[in-house]
Amino acid sequence: MARLKLDLHSIFNRGMEIDAALERAMADAAAKRIATVEIIPGKGSGQLKKRVLRFLQRPDIRPLYHRVEKDDRNFGRVLVHFRH
Repeated sequence: MARLKLDLHSIFNRGMEIDAALERAMADAAAKRIATVEIIPGKGSGQLKKRVLRFLQRPDIRPLYHRVEKDDRNFGRVLVHFRH
């Protein structure tokens, strides 16, 4: 099963770069028919994870994927599942 990984640690404080990286990852997954995108916002204060979850609810992004899974064992990880 193909999986794309996006680690946001290095750009955690640069808002426009975060959105651009998320948009690229979602577009790549859709274009390459990747089943899962693993987004690593890290544990921190939880603000970056909230930003990722808000991004995923955008009306232009929501139709691209099937479901979002917040990893119970790893708070700093979000899995986005696609149905192609």
